[in-house]
Amino acid sequence: MESLLAALSGDFLGTPVYFWIAFITIVIALLVFDLGVLHKDEHEIGAKESLTLYGFYVAIALAFGGWVWWQRGAQAGLEFYTGYLLEQSLAMDNMFVIATIFGFLAIPRIYQHRVLFWGILGVILFRAVLIGLGAALVNEFNWILFGFGAFLVFTGIRMFAHQDEEPNLEENKVFQFISKRFRVTKQLHGRNFTVRQPDPKTGKVVLWLTPLAVALIMVEVVDLVFAVDSVPAVFAVTQDTFIVYTSNIFAILGLRSLYFALAAAMNRFRYLQVSLAIILVLVGIKIFLVPLHIHIDTLLSLLVTISILAGGIIFSLYKTRNEPDISAEQQPKTGQLEP
Repeated sequence: MESLLAALSGDFLGTPVYFWIAFITIVIALLVFDLGVLHKDEHEIGAKESLTLYGFYVAIALAFGGWVWWQRGAQAGLEFYTGYLLEQSLAMDNMFVIATIFGFLAIPRIYQHRVLFWGILGVILFRAVLIGLGAALVNEFNWILFGFGAFLVFTGIRMFAHQDEEPNLEENKVFQFISKRFRVTKQLHGRNFTVRQPDPKTGKVVLWLTPLAVALIMVEVVDLVFAVDSVPAVFAVTQDTFIVYTSNIFAILGLRSLYFALAAAMNRFRYLQVSLAIILVLVGIKIFLVPLHIHIDTLLSLLVTISILAGGIIFSLYKTRNEPDISAEQQPKTGQLEP
């Protein structure tokens, strides 16, 4: 018994093991509850249900942050909340790209949750790898924070310069690779990611990907690309691996549940990207100052991030107040998936 307690109180990546166990237990419980209870029977998720689920996930994240605050002190708690909000802010742009993917591939709303749910598993794995690699690099080469900062500033400026551009998925390298290298059905086959059917050339029954699988792969790749921006951004707040990883995962869990409310009125958030670009630039400057031992107060960072994000949302909703809500499904662009 004593050896077990000693093991649990031991450190893993600078944090007691029981903190990691508590976090993993909560995430597994949430995933089981989501798939086994809330979405046991597949159905179309409306904006009201989406907002309710988002509120539930936010409450869980806030409670977890409160526990971190209680156990590890106010600074750790503030770092968790700041990292959580920062990741939510930057990942919002990710949600609009995902909506574009669903519209492009004509994925019905009833199956979109299935793609997003299984995509979460990829997020948990890939974020662990990226954050672990980032933490190792920062610990070994502190000067790499200069590179992180410069990259974020550059990305923020580029995002602002290209804010009006729509992603052209027909020219997307991932989409082109999948459609050329794999057998992909033109039609959906219910909720299945794969299906076995005859090859038109040989007549042999072989495995095919469905558009649902293509959507899942593209969503995973998009998240990986966006993580290259958001993960370094959280390192501006803290280099604590536990705080960076847990705030990232809780933010993504909540935002995926919010997706259906955002996608129902994509056009109403037209100016949000400007806010995200400003946040990226400011975070890039903040992380650039870390190796110079110039630290900006965490609470100030949290308040500034909230203000910029809220300003972007309010301004977008005000400027588009007379426009009807336009969802991803109302403007689909069917992908040309050739067998």
